[in-house]
Amino acid sequence: MKKVAGTLKIDQAQFRELESFTKFGGDIDPVTARVIDKGRKNERLLIQPQYKPLAVEEEVAVIYCGTKGLLENVPVDKVAEFEKLFLQLLHARHQADVLDPIRQGQLTDEIAEKITAAAQEIAARYN
Repeated sequence: MKKVAGTLKIDQAQFRELESFTKFGGDIDPVTARVIDKGRKNERLLIQPQYKPLAVEEEVAVIYCGTKGLLENVPVDKVAEFEKLFLQLLHARHQADVLDPIRQGQLTDEIAEKITAAAQEIAARYN
């Protein structure tokens, strides 16, 4: 979790600062717009339904998607839907080779590639 969420706190602080700055109006450059978009999506990813917490391995996979910018093509209002479909895909195809190792504290480059591929497959639906 620390490895995946390491930059999340800094990213969200930067997002909040930029978001409050843009409330004053004016044009924003594309880089700032991307930071704000990523921050809004990360906020949505961190919301869990009451009394239905995610398993740690699911949280790690979802936060990985957010911190690596894999939701770039997903509209903000579709983040919860993306998360649901993404986790369904991981449970169906990658329980033994992604979720189980993450639960045991492993996150190799191979696992990261599989998470990325699964996220890209789901995100492609929103293009």
